Amino acid sequence: MTIKVHRAENSFRENIGKSWHRAGSFLLGILFPRRCPFCHEIVPTADDLICPDCRRLVKRYYLIQEPVCKRCGKAISSMRSEYCMDCAEHPRSFDGGISVFRYGRRNLKPIPGKLPGYEKHSMGESVLRFKYHNCREYADYYIEEMLSEYGTVLRRFRPDVIIPVPVHPSRYRKRGYNQAEILARKLGERLQIEVCSTLLVRVKKTRPQKELNTTERMRNLQKAFTIEGTMPKGYRRILLIDDIYTTGSTMEICTRRLKEAGAEKVFCISICSGQVPDASEWKL
Repeated sequence: MTIKVHRAENSFRENIGKSWHRAGSFLLGILFPRRCPFCHEIVPTADDLICPDCRRLVKRYYLIQEPVCKRCGKAISSMRSEYCMDCAEHPRSFDGGISVFRYGRRNLKPIPGKLPGYEKHSMGESVLRFKYHNCREYADYYIEEMLSEYGTVLRRFRPDVIIPVPVHPSRYRKRGYNQAEILARKLGERLQIEVCSTLLVRVKKTRPQKELNTTERMRNLQKAFTIEGTMPKGYRRILLIDDIYTTGSTMEICTRRLKEAGAEKVFCISICSGQVPDASEWKL
């Protein structure tokens, strides 16, 4: 009899908890409605992660399709090439890579029915809002597309752990979050894979990478990252995640540190990657 009472009490508490969670989510949706990660307007319904029109446009113009670099996953323009210019010129320590969206703005014509300037939005602009302007809800859409397009590849990597590229503590304090860690947590939850954000740490505040060329980027990052403590024995295959991939310098240095600490395989994934030099040749 006592056991039945306890079960009934627990069930009641669970139902109350779920009701409060639903009510809280509803109120949050009213006070802070979800915004589209492409156009930043309020999405049509609470269940949408992106406007339906924006979803179609992103899939057509920004989602990376073949041909891609066989090492980092960046879009390239020729089926005859195996690697992008950066991977062809610079040896890579990581064992494979995926990137979901093209960073740069595509040459779109004004779209009927949309406000002037709609065609100037880009996924690069989206990721910058996510990174610098607290648009954390965008991560739900990014991860949805990542799993939709590359879920099979990610499972083939068989990672033991997901590790986000860390930010320097001063930048963390300024932003209040690490955008790569948000992505890692959401991806780990979906794939049921452990996430570790304390092993790889950033100990040196560096100049913004976008201001530097490839050689300067590598020099800028040489002493920026370190391993805190020792590598757990179970962390043989690592998935390293970041928001933006450009020349690959950050992923390369992080991979070196992880492999020096004992990792056997390191795979990289990013939301956006920079355009290839001959991006103007892409056929829209």
